[in-house]
Amino acid sequence: MAPGLLNEEHNPSGIPVSKKNVVSTRELVESEKGSHDIVLKSFRLLIADLCQQFGGGHPGGAIGMAAIGIALWKYVMRYAPHSPDYFNRDRFVLSNGHCCLFQYAFLHLTGYKAMTFDQLKSYHSERYDAICPGHPEIEHEGIEVTTGPLGQGIANAVGLAMATKHLAATFNRPGYDVVSNHTWCMIGDACLQEGVGLEAISLAGHLQLNNLTVIYDNNQVTCDGSVDLVNTENINDKMKATGWNVIDIEDGCFDIAGITDALEQSKKSDKPTFINVRTIIGLGSKVQGLADAHGAAFGVEDVANMKRAYGFNPDDHFALGQPVRDFFDGLPARGNQYVKAWETLVGDYAKEYPDLAARFQKRVKGELTGWEELIPKSFTDKPTASRASSGLVFNPVAEKIDSFMVGTADLSPSVNMIWPGKEDFQNPNIKTTCGINGTYAGRYIHYGVREHVMCAVSNGLAAFNPGTIIPVTSSFFMFYLYAAPAVRMGALQHLQVIHAATHDSIGMGEDGPTHQPIENAAYFRALPNLLYIRPGDSEETAGAWIAAIKAKGTPSLISTSRHKLPQLKNTKREGVHKGAYVLEENDKATLTLIGVGAELSHAVGVAEKLKQKGIEARVVSMPCQRLFEQQSREYKRDVLRRHRMPSVVIEPYAPNGWERYADAAACMTRFGHSLPGTSAYKYFGFDVDTLTTKVTGYLDQLEADELLRHEFVEI
Repeated sequence: MAPGLLNEEHNPSGIPVSKKNVVSTRELVESEKGSHDIVLKSFRLLIADLCQQFGGGHPGGAIGMAAIGIALWKYVMRYAPHSPDYFNRDRFVLSNGHCCLFQYAFLHLTGYKAMTFDQLKSYHSERYDAICPGHPEIEHEGIEVTTGPLGQGIANAVGLAMATKHLAATFNRPGYDVVSNHTWCMIGDACLQEGVGLEAISLAGHLQLNNLTVIYDNNQVTCDGSVDLVNTENINDKMKATGWNVIDIEDGCFDIAGITDALEQSKKSDKPTFINVRTIIGLGSKVQGLADAHGAAFGVEDVANMKRAYGFNPDDHFALGQPVRDFFDGLPARGNQYVKAWETLVGDYAKEYPDLAARFQKRVKGELTGWEELIPKSFTDKPTASRASSGLVFNPVAEKIDSFMVGTADLSPSVNMIWPGKEDFQNPNIKTTCGINGTYAGRYIHYGVREHVMCAVSNGLAAFNPGTIIPVTSSFFMFYLYAAPAVRMGALQHLQVIHAATHDSIGMGEDGPTHQPIENAAYFRALPNLLYIRPGDSEETAGAWIAAIKAKGTPSLISTSRHKLPQLKNTKREGVHKGAYVLEENDKATLTLIGVGAELSHAVGVAEKLKQKGIEARVVSMPCQRLFEQQSREYKRDVLRRHRMPSVVIEPYAPNGWERYADAAACMTRFGHSLPGTSAYKYFGFDVDTLTTKVTGYLDQLEADELLRHEFVEI
């Protein structure tokens, strides 16, 4: 029976199909029940062989999850192997990413062209062109997000499900469900221990994301031993308490029909669904059910014994007989049906709703137009906190351009990200006590005090389809330390997410050292493929947002102040795009001062004081080291002029990294102090008078010891 001829639940277009060709999923499963045994055995031995080939990998989980994979890829999930980027496809996330062979093997069996048998066998090999890395990576066909750090994947899956809800609420019309995909997420025991995973579960339950199904590979094993070593909670009750529908599967190793029924049932729920599937890790091996089955090949003898027990020749390797190939053979054709039906639906939709369809197609293509003209061309001369400047710059864009979804970790009054008439992204059936309500069409997301999941969910929103949704997060800069693992994963995946960080210096004041970020910038500046931008006034803040919005394959973190900053005369938004530029040139200069962000005006003040003492200085603004590194060598030399004169950077952060650009740094080498902002600057010697004294002292040291010119000095 052709696998494409399923019931209407498998018809994403809603276009009527001939009833004589329609069979239920259950009927299809029953008709093919005789094939399940050989497919399960072949799959499990394939995993064992793939790990044994190079003596490493993670065989146990993939083997235990085999029946889940058959139910999902063969009978339930809507996807198109030959059109892997088909917009309305179901999304699958393997949160327990160490089980990557589970996904790679099914990508091969179901017909993804890139995952050839030769490529599948490259797992753990020395091949540089291998597409079977140790954890799934977004760059490869059929992989939606990069997973590995546990808990990140389930948070990404929540973001993917939120993207579907939002796009469906925005664009679907009666009879035209142009966005109707489901998100499926595999997790293991460890994902339910990581804090970010629990944050994601709580948020999804609150939002009632009934287009999300989490499949729990419950084998009760982690690296150290059995799960009861650290966890004895009732996970089903916990999930129910957070607003999830729960389904139990007792025989997760063999009950393909039961798993299929549960997956289908989850699509009809009014809540997100948690399917608790009990499996045995490393089934059939001598270490089945033990932690030893998790992360090591079984050994030649054990694999051979598994084959004998299954009735296979122990000397045959990677044996996938024709019955197994035939079992999956029709899936590309079924996928093509999905694609054609969706394209037909979108064509009819365009005739019925031409303006809406035009907007939809722009979003599908990731087109972003007309935003730059919405950014103010000039700003007030009055001192302005750069967090307020951030709102002045970006809120007109967020108001008019619906590609942006803006979120905050319970700091709306502080981050200045609310635009006139904004609508909140909320479960429309919930009415809050505070009166802040919304719908799934809303674009302002309240994440609660969940910084980590805010950034991990935003990665999922961005990964749904390039450019369709550009997520913006917001919190205090200090709290992006909580979110750093997710920010890193966004950079690793080349996802465009913009992080708006406020309260970014000791000038934020009285909340004290717990809230004053000293070391954060060093990490984010070092993070590959991230733009850490620290603007010094409103004009530079405009430049920061323009750079971030144009950075299509790169996340950005815009770092702004709580306290008011002087609006400087010569700042340039175009200069921000080059990472650094000369703010005040001086042909007589014998010193370069580098100012950054909230302390840029301090550098300007020190230059003026030095001039009164007969010392000529030039001032450079360097809001983004990474953008500066992208400029020509000639430009960088001309801006810094280190070959002609010493340079001193002024920034009350840890100095790490500034030795590349400066000879000395007025910096912080200890934590902050609880004082009003102006007093904190004075206490740590970052008032203009004290800074001037530090700089002149450094110049005196240079006169006494010329070798200091070749060393980095903290002043």
